[in-house]
Amino acid sequence: MLDTNAVLRFIADDDKGKSTKVTNLINAADCIVSIEVIAEAVYNLEKYYDHSRQLIADEIKDFIGIKEGFVLEENIIRYGCNIYASTRLDFIDCLLIGYANVKDYQIFTFDVELKKKLGNKVYALND
Repeated sequence: MLDTNAVLRFIADDDKGKSTKVTNLINAADCIVSIEVIAEAVYNLEKYYDHSRQLIADEIKDFIGIKEGFVLEENIIRYGCNIYASTRLDFIDCLLIGYANVKDYQIFTFDVELKKKLGNKVYALND
């Protein structure tokens, strides 16, 4: 399992030695990457690398496409990336929208903007 630092070295390619090691590992072994690591990578790419939302979405989707089954919850992350690139929602909210649409989950939230994007996928309590 790769950690966020390894994913960032691969995507940002800001340390050639580390980037090469990650590339070699991905090619040689059955590696996996969790949705949590992807979320943290998105946060870092936006905050510390100053990448645009569209660029981040593209980078993450390219990274996911390296290997079949390489990234856990790939379909949810892809869906979330598309929402992330076209809105101002936090990446985690975008993933929740992915869960709602890919896995047909209902989401309980107080977040007005998230509710708008979820539409009929919002779970409503009967008070």
